[in-house]
Amino acid sequence: MKIASFNINGIKARLPRLLEWLEETRPTVACLQEIKTQDEGFPAEEFAKIGYHAICHGQKSFNGVAILADGVQPVEVQRGLPGDDADEQSRYLEADVGGVRICNLYLPNGNPQPGPKFDYKLAWMERLRVRLAQHLADELPCVVLGDFNVIPHDSDVWAVKAMADDALMQPQSRDAYMRLLNQGWTDALHTLNPRGGLWTYWDYQAGAWQRDHGFRIDHLLLSPDCADRLVNAGVDKDHRGREKASDHAPVWVELRN
Repeated sequence: MKIASFNINGIKARLPRLLEWLEETRPTVACLQEIKTQDEGFPAEEFAKIGYHAICHGQKSFNGVAILADGVQPVEVQRGLPGDDADEQSRYLEADVGGVRICNLYLPNGNPQPGPKFDYKLAWMERLRVRLAQHLADELPCVVLGDFNVIPHDSDVWAVKAMADDALMQPQSRDAYMRLLNQGWTDALHTLNPRGGLWTYWDYQAGAWQRDHGFRIDHLLLSPDCADRLVNAGVDKDHRGREKASDHAPVWVELRN
């Protein structure tokens, strides 16, 4: 079972690249972030043409997440992250596919920091920790994946100094991420690449892609049951270099059935 995540950075602008990736790599489940469209504008019919069923939690012009499944309908469980009824940003979607709970997220960026956006990021991460603790308590086979907007380790960035003041690398962001892991989650990419140097994002500015100035912010967290089934995990880096590509590359994990 191959489960993937792709921050597509605007589904309408990247649809040809997205369909190309799906047909070339054929993940069982594909989680999308930053679709940047309302639900009624989501191109579900285009995915249906190649055999994918979709659910989405959209928002006009910003944010938005979706879950696609090959040949089956994802069974929606939760739309929006619980814990704050005033939060209207579309950043979280849960579904069951093939006996696995899929938790797709687009975690707040948090910049500029300090400030309200950073406070929102940390509060959101605490709400996520509470939600995921319940999944572990229920012993659900679970994969939590998406754009976490956290660089967990110094080895996950091309230059520590370049990102030192960014919300993605602040001690509070890293501590919140580690509190998640300490619940019992396995960071699949880090587990298989403990020395780091594996990027998932390259900015459009300053020739970052051409110079390989990237960092790792797209993560795949596995519950104990799924961690026991881990076969492989990786980054489809070449898709970042294609014409009109997203600034993220897809990430994926393969689990034994």
